Amino acid sequence: MDPPSPERYARQRDEECGLADAAALGDEGEITCEDDAFDIPAKNAPVERLHRWRQAALVLNASRRFRYTLDLKKEKEKEDLRRKIRTHAQVIRAAFLFKEAGEREAPDASGEKPVIPKDGFPISVDKLTTLTREHDFARLQEYGGVKGLSHMLKSNIERGIIGDESELLHRRIIFGANTYPQKKGRNFLVFLWEACQDLTLIILMVAAVISLVLGIKTEGLSEGWYDGGSIAFAVILVVLVTAVSDYRQSLQFQCLNEEKRNIHLEVTRSGRRMEISIFDIVVGDIVPLKIGDQVPADGILIDGHSLAIDESSMTGEAKIVHKDQKAPFLMSGCKVADGFGTMLVIAVGTNTEWGMLMANISEDNGEETPLQVRLNGVATLIGTVGLTVAAAVLIVLWARYFTGHTKNPDGTAQFIRGLTSAKAAIDGAVKILTIAVTIVVVAVPEGLPLAVTLTLAYSMRKMMADKALVRRLSACETMGSATTICSDKTGTLTLNQMTVVEANVGGMKLSSPDNCDILTDAASHLLIEGIAQNTTGNVFVPEDGPAEVSGSPTEKAILSWGIKADSKIHVHWKGAAELILAACTSWFDADGSIRPMTSDKVNEFKNSIEDMAALSLRCVAFAYRLYDLDKIPHEDKRDKWELPEDELVLLAIVGIKDPCRPGVKDAVNLCTTAGVKVRMVTGDNIQTAKAIALECGILDTSEDLTEPTIIEGRAFRALSETAREAIAEKISVMGRSSPNDKLLLVQALRKKGHVVAVTGDGTNDAPALHEADIGLSMGIQGTEVAKESSDIIILDDNFASVVKVVRWGRSVYANIQKFIQFQLTVNVAALVINVVAAVSSGDVPLNAVQLLWVNLIMDTLGALALATEPPTDKLMKRSPVGRREPLITNIMWRNLFVQALYQVAILLIFNFGGRSILHLKHETLEHAEKVKNTFVFNTFVFCQIFNEFNARKPDEINILRGVTKSPLFMVIIGTTFLLQVLIVEFLGKFTSTVRLDPKLWLVSVAIALVSWPLAVLGKLIPVPEIPLGVYLARIFLQEKLTLRFRKQGKERRGW
Repeated sequence: MDPPSPERYARQRDEECGLADAAALGDEGEITCEDDAFDIPAKNAPVERLHRWRQAALVLNASRRFRYTLDLKKEKEKEDLRRKIRTHAQVIRAAFLFKEAGEREAPDASGEKPVIPKDGFPISVDKLTTLTREHDFARLQEYGGVKGLSHMLKSNIERGIIGDESELLHRRIIFGANTYPQKKGRNFLVFLWEACQDLTLIILMVAAVISLVLGIKTEGLSEGWYDGGSIAFAVILVVLVTAVSDYRQSLQFQCLNEEKRNIHLEVTRSGRRMEISIFDIVVGDIVPLKIGDQVPADGILIDGHSLAIDESSMTGEAKIVHKDQKAPFLMSGCKVADGFGTMLVIAVGTNTEWGMLMANISEDNGEETPLQVRLNGVATLIGTVGLTVAAAVLIVLWARYFTGHTKNPDGTAQFIRGLTSAKAAIDGAVKILTIAVTIVVVAVPEGLPLAVTLTLAYSMRKMMADKALVRRLSACETMGSATTICSDKTGTLTLNQMTVVEANVGGMKLSSPDNCDILTDAASHLLIEGIAQNTTGNVFVPEDGPAEVSGSPTEKAILSWGIKADSKIHVHWKGAAELILAACTSWFDADGSIRPMTSDKVNEFKNSIEDMAALSLRCVAFAYRLYDLDKIPHEDKRDKWELPEDELVLLAIVGIKDPCRPGVKDAVNLCTTAGVKVRMVTGDNIQTAKAIALECGILDTSEDLTEPTIIEGRAFRALSETAREAIAEKISVMGRSSPNDKLLLVQALRKKGHVVAVTGDGTNDAPALHEADIGLSMGIQGTEVAKESSDIIILDDNFASVVKVVRWGRSVYANIQKFIQFQLTVNVAALVINVVAAVSSGDVPLNAVQLLWVNLIMDTLGALALATEPPTDKLMKRSPVGRREPLITNIMWRNLFVQALYQVAILLIFNFGGRSILHLKHETLEHAEKVKNTFVFNTFVFCQIFNEFNARKPDEINILRGVTKSPLFMVIIGTTFLLQVLIVEFLGKFTSTVRLDPKLWLVSVAIALVSWPLAVLGKLIPVPEIPLGVYLARIFLQEKLTLRFRKQGKERRGW
């Protein structure tokens, strides 16, 4: 059964909206966004929106907060630089066109043979670079055209270069490598400097220096440096830990960027096609090009058919340029928009315009994600509250201090007007300022948005191991919200290992497709001719061993079958069996005669096709027609010639088996359980698609297997837009679909409120991949155009990997929510405890150094522990996360209030009554106060350590489940515990603590341990379904509307 349409998260609510008053209440009383600055689209966010949320954010350290967001100023500078380089190249070419060809002397005009340099190549790298940059066709002709140039480069236009290591190394030394210098990533010192730029930390360092100077003057060097020195040390520790964490993230992003740039392509070397990295291309290589490929280096076209190149990446103009023998120059970085051909590489690396461009533009990791921006909004809200509280604490403490109400541990006033020295007064005031600033450090969660980057970096690295390369960070998050996946069949749901298993040749079904001996010579020759003419594959026959076949899986299957068969003008056609059959007016009999296509014979062939399709075979037909040589246009006009497609003669129909991938049915079932509908969109026969869909579990035999559950692309595209939207959610299988049909389906589903993920591998899939919320291209069969239009590349083309991406997407969201719950609990507890203590007693139990340690636990260490939790199976038993769902759910609010209330209550009790409860009355007042404050600090830290376990499972009773599967979490918990012991027992001078006896240690741990059973009891408290934020907003809006109506009523009565 199809999941209900996610109307709550309708597409229009993802766009910017400026609803007011009553309009802000949705159809079901839901609160929609009211000009929310922290709400941006997942893809292609307008620059104005990006500017707006930056201006709305409360930021204390802009360099750190915005490090992994898009640098809008740099983006503009990069675009200006691209424009300059493009203009420079165009000016050179334009100027060259004005030169007369006779101005320069031909290389052999003197009659002497050119001097061959010592490197053995009669042409230098400078001349090759000039040739390609100026697109100098006349000079190319002087070199003897592409054949002459290949001879000068010691290459063969059919067999390529010799591919041994020494030859490749020699060419790289002479002509350069196909790489470009990259700007070095920022070193650790840069991250250290950025971490130091936090406004609060700067204030604390200034306060530490003042405290240090005053302390040394007042108490001497031996004792007076502790207060200021301890704050300085704590700040340095925070800066170091922050810088190390950020530096590690940066290294991870650099590795991922390297992987994205490493394109693999085919070259011909020693007569054999082989796959290599784009970085291994050398001058002289022969590179086959097909639609969707990226031109890997500058080169000259050898031959091609209908080759069209998209040069917009270099010229800046969205213009498709047709290439032929008169316009043979190909530029690196451009895309093949149509056709196919082969090229000779003549310039690589920085000797190409693309290399120059990339060498001058640094790789930018910046990209804000919707979740990151929303967390900036949360941080701004919390920070505003924190700043207000800190300012109130500062005013109260200063007021109490200067009025003599702040007491020393022995009961005497700290400040007595007319008696207290200026130094002591300033020292006391600075200490209070330090406490207030430290409250700001704890209250403003700078690490909250960066936790997204941390979990995304971790997830991206792990997803690489799961065969998914993330190209766009936001896709990780969005995948967790996916409600439907429109998947290709071939290679994604199936193995893409195709074999011809059935063949009907000359109207006769072969007993075995390998048994081609029964065919007549005429039939055999025509068939081999048709196979060879209609392929972009290649057959290489080595001196010893079997023939090697390259090309797409379909081409390889047909070529493999063709080479087993042996090897006026014929126009050959190959394609979908039923479409080719419809264009045939006769058929080729096994005896070599051509017979008319009667209705009975058409039905016979149709039955043969249906029988093959029912066995989930891909049906391909071969046909040809005779054509007069006189009617064939000249070679230079052949690109625009439309091949005759009527009166065809049917040669053969073959059935190609492509088995389902192992485990794909389980993956589809897992998606169904997770509330994600899987739809198959394929170009194959509708019967073949149906058979595979049943095998994969996309279709159920209990379903009504008729339209619109199963529909053909042409039937879907013939419907009106409204009709398409009406049936889109009911479609499970779309057969015989074009890339445009896929795009129409994506658009219809998105308008119904679905978050759509789409898989695609062809160049024509680019619009659908771009339009979808998440575009998933195939790493093996996918073209470069498809990959560049996608958000995630599935490296093994396996649907099971797509499901893993969904799992990781949900994990990102879940981990961020865990961290938010944990951090807000610390924020609320620390703020309330310090505010209540400050207002009531004029002192705070947690001093600056202790608060900095708490900040380190909840910020950097907490993010590392909780944001890197591996995904669990339970994630795939939930419904998709709505993109408009609140970040802080009612469950999180409940858990937060339970834990914060407990911590505040128990610690305030010990703060005000600790001396009697802990039996410290027999101790001196000063020592008892220090023991009590140390106990409160120790208990508070242990509460956070134990609450970190609670945060792992916000909605589960068993919080320890799977904890051993997260070694980093255990390491951080253990490290925090040991450091806390070290701080209390050995660093008392720095942290203003004293050693605790074993009983007090046990009491601290016991109090903190109570948070576990308390969390269990808290989870038994039911929570309403309506989010708290929505409920409060609804009350606020209703109150606002009531006041407005009353005002309008009074005005009417007054009138």
